[in-house]
This record gives sequence, C-alpha cells and structure tokens, in this order.
Amino acid sequence: MQTHNLGFPRIGAKRELKRALEAYWQGDINQQQLLQTGAELRQTHWQLQKEAGVDLIPVGDFAWYDHILTTSLLLGVVPERHQNGVNNIDLDTQFRIARGRAPKGKPAAASDMTKWFNTNYHYIVPEFTKDQEFTLCDKFWFEQITEAKQAGVNAKPVLIGPLTFLYLGKTTDDSDKLTLLPKLLNVYQRILQQLERLDITWLQLDEPILALELDDEWLQALLSSYQQLDKGSVKLLIATYFGDIGHYLPALSALPIDGIHVDLIAEQSDLAALHQAIPAHWVLSAGVINGRNIWRTDLLSAFHTLKPVYQARGNNLWLAPSCSLLHSPVDLDLETRLDDEIRSWFAFAKQKCQELALLKQALLTDQLDKIVCYSQSIQARQASSRVQNPAVQQAVAALKLQSTDRAQPYPVRQQAQQQHFSLPLLPTTTIGSFPQTAEIRQSRLAVKTGKIDQATYQGQIEQHIQLAILGPVDLCCL
Repeated sequence: MQTHNLGFPRIGAKRELKRALEAYWQGDINQQQLLQTGAELRQTHWQLQKEAGVDLIPVGDFAWYDHILTTSLLLGVVPERHQNGVNNIDLDTQFRIARGRAPKGKPAAASDMTKWFNTNYHYIVPEFTKDQEFTLCDKFWFEQITEAKQAGVNAKPVLIGPLTFLYLGKTTDDSDKLTLLPKLLNVYQRILQQLERLDITWLQLDEPILALELDDEWLQALLSSYQQLDKGSVKLLIATYFGDIGHYLPALSALPIDGIHVDLIAEQSDLAALHQAIPAHWVLSAGVINGRNIWRTDLLSAFHTLKPVYQARGNNLWLAPSCSLLHSPVDLDLETRLDDEIRSWFAFAKQKCQELALLKQALLTDQLDKIVCYSQSIQARQASSRVQNPAVQQAVAALKLQSTDRAQPYPVRQQAQQQHFSLPLLPTTTIGSFPQTAEIRQSRLAVKTGKIDQATYQGQIEQHIQLAILGPVDLCCL
C-alpha cells in the first residue's frame, strides 16, 4: 500500500513565497533571491512530507503564481501581447500574463482570472487562438523533477491533464477549442517520453473536469485522448476531485491507464461500488483525508470504510487526501496561542500527511489503538458546548413558516431603516473592489505620512476610482 499526496501548499508556513514575490515585484530583492526562496521552500516541503510518512511525494506542483499558468508556460501558451521576443519565456513572462506588468518587459493587459472549480482559489485563464501552437517551452516543471531526484525524493510528478487544461482555457477568436486537441496531445506525448528518459515510475495527470457534467463531445475527447497517448514505461494515475465520478467509470475503465484517484469527501461516493467498477490491476487511490479544510480526520471511521476494500484490493488501494492540500494552512505546530480543546480539532497540511501514515499503519496491522486515540478529539467536538448551543437549537425548532414572513412591505421597512440608521446612498465598503494601483498606494502613503491632508486624499481617491470604473474619458461627453 502506498500513501501519496496530490499537492502541497507552496506559500510557505510563514507565507515566505508571498513575501518574496511582493519584494521582487517592488524591486527589493533580485530574481536570484526569489529563485532561491522557491528552491528552499520546495526542499522544505518535500522533506516535511517525507518525514510525515508520505510514500510518493508530489513534484511539479510548485508554482510562482498558479499551477494552470505554470502549465501554460510549459506548453508555450503565451498571449502575443505578453511575449518578449521569439520563444523567450522567462520568470517575468508569467507575471506579465497574471498582473499585466513585471520587473521587466512591456506592460500589457493581464489575462483573465477565475475561480478554480468550486473553491476560492483562482487561476489565470489560458488564451487560445484557432491556429494555436503548443510546444515544450518553459523547462521549470522538468527542473523541479530533476531537483527532487537529486534530493533523494521518491517523486511522483503532477501535471494538469490535457482535457482539463483545454477545457479551462478560452479562445479569443470564438473558435472551437477541441480542434486544438491533436496538437496539444503531441506535446503531452513528448512529456511522457521525457519522463521515461528520467526514469519516472508514476505520473499524476489531474482531470478534475470529470467532476462536472460533461457533454458527450468532451467525454469522448477525453476517452480517445488517453487511448492515443503512448505512456511507455510511465504509469499513469488519473486524479479527479471535487465531485463523484461513479457515472463515468464504465467508460473510464477501458482506458489504458494504471490507476485513478477519487475524492471520497466532496460527495457521498460509494467506495465499494467504485472498487467493483474499475479493473482489479488498477490502483484505486482513495481520497479520504479532506484536502479543503482544517479539521482533523476521524481516522477510525475512515478505517472501517476502507478495510473491506483493502481486504479485496490489497496493495492496489492507495491512501491520499481528497485533493491537493493547496487549500490548507501548512503546519499546526506554529499555532501556539490556541487553547488545547480547539487545537485538538485541527489538522493542517503537515498533519494531514501524518494522518495518511497513521491510517496506513492501522490497515496494515489491524492495530487500532493509535487511530482510536487520535480520533477521540474530533468525535468529542460533536458534543462540545463550543459547537452545540441548546438555546439556538430550541429557537430553530420553534420556528414556524410564518416566521419568515415580513410584517411590513419593503418600502415601509426601507423608510424605517433610513430613519434609524441614516445610511448614505451606497452603504458599502470598497475593500478589494477596486484595483490597488501604484497611484492609489502613493496617495495612501502620502496621507499617512502627512504629506497631503484628508481632503486632498479624498479627491485623489475619487479620481482613481473614476479612472478604474470609466477609464480616462471626458465625463462631459457621457
């Protein structure tokens, strides 16, 4: 049996990557210093996972901005306005794509940013054209693999799958994205060949679009893509998450792959049915540790769910978080001001890796003492007075349908509210709503240091907001 992780937070336990990036963008550190910070974080995170008991450690999951943008650079998908010469992709290229500007290169409008499925993580949307070409350009992803192997890491490279990458992108000329698939698959084939030369055993290809309701065209494209790819000696683990994929398994089970990862947390998936639906020689990676929250896992409950499948499947059952641990804080050990009860409910990324090792040991030995002890605190949380409030429960139970009815129509309520609160026309804040430009930051610094007064500051902010909303136009023409 193997434990593995789908991805690890790259920001650092003390937000080291965020601080380094901001310092680089401001010109306070040079590019070499930024690269050094990234290298140190990768080494730290690999070692942390290894010490926690993770057998196969994800490599290639590190990104300077986001993993979709990293994949875009790997595949040579760079909008023309962000290019800085023929085939010249460097570290600043991705910052121009994501931010519209970087320490060097010509500024240009940033690419779109949108939510990563149903999480609050965001990614930069790839931009395609009808004549889009794909080619292996940025070597950073491969460099991470070499770096990990040199460090003695039992590496499992992680990469967004071809269909998910294409699906999440957009065409800028209204062309059909799927027509680009053959050219994209050619590059993925080259990636597999290079991994084979690097003597890589497993490649994790993430296809989270399987959690969506795909139309037949996209589903057939996914199935045919993996039939076409020649994986050689590299074993393929298709990773899905954020939803149940049971309805796709009859079709997926015919693919020439070696395993599939399923998210057992996001929806009520039937693990026994999943086990029956996929070939016996496949690895079934069970995502039983929640990768999207900060709560400790009830390992005893997970043990009872997994045990029958382990007895039937043996070492072809792997243990993993439900999805990448990107969404979790790094290390609970740094939280020194939590009281003991609340602290006992939590598990951050490091602790979730340790949970995998505890669960594996229990399944291998049938010795449950450690997981029984570990699970007691999260079980006790259900009855804690800090979670359960009898007064609130009684009030909810006493609610009747009429409780939702308003006593007065909205115009009457609006007048009463205005008399009571005396609110302005738009009683909201603009926190996070307007671009934080260099000019706005300069105005804020000037008023804080007394260089301008509050009235001047207010006037400048109004001008900045006008430009942010309307652009540099003549208001008299509107």
